[in-house]
Amino acid sequence: MKAAENPSKPFLELRGVDVWRGDEGQVLALRGISLVLREGESVAVLGPNGSGKSTLLKLITGEVRAAHHPDALCRLFGEDLWNLEELRHRIGVVMPEEVGRFHPHQAAMETVLSSFRGAYGVVRGMRFRASEKAAAKMVLEKLGIASLAGREYGALSSGEKRRFLIARALVHCPDVLVLDEASTALDFAAAATLMRSLRDLHSAGTTLVQVTHHPSEIPPEIDRVILLSGGEMVADGPKRRVLSAAALSRVFGISLDVSWHRGWCQVRAR
Repeated sequence: MKAAENPSKPFLELRGVDVWRGDEGQVLALRGISLVLREGESVAVLGPNGSGKSTLLKLITGEVRAAHHPDALCRLFGEDLWNLEELRHRIGVVMPEEVGRFHPHQAAMETVLSSFRGAYGVVRGMRFRASEKAAAKMVLEKLGIASLAGREYGALSSGEKRRFLIARALVHCPDVLVLDEASTALDFAAAATLMRSLRDLHSAGTTLVQVTHHPSEIPPEIDRVILLSGGEMVADGPKRRVLSAAALSRVFGISLDVSWHRGWCQVRAR
């Protein structure tokens, strides 16, 4: 994992961006989005289901493109046009559905090594360079899971599998790590352990983009929050200002109370 060489350098620049989705592009998923995300700055993207979080994630990772508009701007790492394969080495992505893409009897280490070939599932027959094996081992050691490398993937707990997916995303030393609903389906202990790993990554200088619909999952180290609702960005700024009871109640459509404890946002229904 590497810290950004220039913390002020933007990796995503959006101005007046619209994104349509659906088989025939009939649904406006994002409307008039303008923001700048910079290397060295971690940010949380928050909103209810259907708010546009997944579409923004795909925009960040280059999987979808903005609608053509003469006044719109959409740049990744300073480029208006990009190579998706190159982006996959610069932006590491961890998504919940990846957990089920690996064979239960393969070694856990192979889930990490397979990233070098862009593969999922069984990697039997694939050969890996000594440098690739060394890079995978280093990432596992930094995440505290090197002792599990030889265990069968299917024998890992849900939390351990999620941490191996993070290792898989980090093995290329990406500029940015994007996490989509990182703690989905994890119990309390597993979610707490995973959060500790994310906090350590942030402290080590990794640029994180955390996508979630739970304010309580945003660690104290992440201060900037982008709030989405109905495909529009309704707030972008310091966490304590954006995560107000009034704003969250309006966006989630329910009366909520907000309190703070050691940098964590705690939300309860009234």
